[in-house]
Amino acid sequence: MTTPLLEINDVSVSFDGFFALTDLSLSLLPGELRSIIGPNGAGKTTFLDVITGKVQPLKGTVTFRGDSLLGLSEHKITRLGIGRKFQTPRVFENLPVIRNLELAASPSKQPLALLSQSIPPAVRDEVQRLLDYVGLAPYAKVLAGSLSHGQKQWLAIAMLVAQSPQVLLLDEPVAGLTDEETTRTAELIKSLAGDHTVLVIEHDMEFIRDLNAPVTVLHQGSVLTEGSLDQVQKHPRVIEVYLGQAED
Repeated sequence: MTTPLLEINDVSVSFDGFFALTDLSLSLLPGELRSIIGPNGAGKTTFLDVITGKVQPLKGTVTFRGDSLLGLSEHKITRLGIGRKFQTPRVFENLPVIRNLELAASPSKQPLALLSQSIPPAVRDEVQRLLDYVGLAPYAKVLAGSLSHGQKQWLAIAMLVAQSPQVLLLDEPVAGLTDEETTRTAELIKSLAGDHTVLVIEHDMEFIRDLNAPVTVLHQGSVLTEGSLDQVQKHPRVIEVYLGQAED
């Protein structure tokens, strides 16, 4: 039996008496692709906040490669190999696309060194590979701020991959994208699984279907059910939850 890479066990999070997560448990295997869905207030963002150290749980455990993540800073957790892409793509809009990737891929993380040092040949090669991989090679010298929203999402994903994380946490990667961009993003994310463990939070059901990955449904801070998209969509409680509440 394969040992989970990332495990969340019986995690509860309370904000002034309101439980955003209640006894939530979930595990991810090496190389797995997993989709997370749930209505507004289900706890999806809080779930990611706990994994990345932004929020400390009231109870429960979070382990990565068998070691606890609790009490570690966000920076330390990132260095351990857990990368997160937020809903809004975070790119350096006043820098060219290629420079964004060079900064992300650079082995040095000191601000002054990042701006002044020369880029090692191995990093240049990896940057070019990523530009080709996400289809941004023709825009390498274009300022990132002039990219379309979808292209910024791809750049943000490429910048995350450039940091060589074992786990990629992607929060709404197709929000605001065209149908064509959404399809392209699904193919991109599927191609990342295997080399990386990928967890995707989304509300676009057609995109979730395109991913063709196991789905975990969150509701009121707990796991409601898990399975294929077809299986969870037929679950009576899922039907009740989605008919009664809007998604985020």
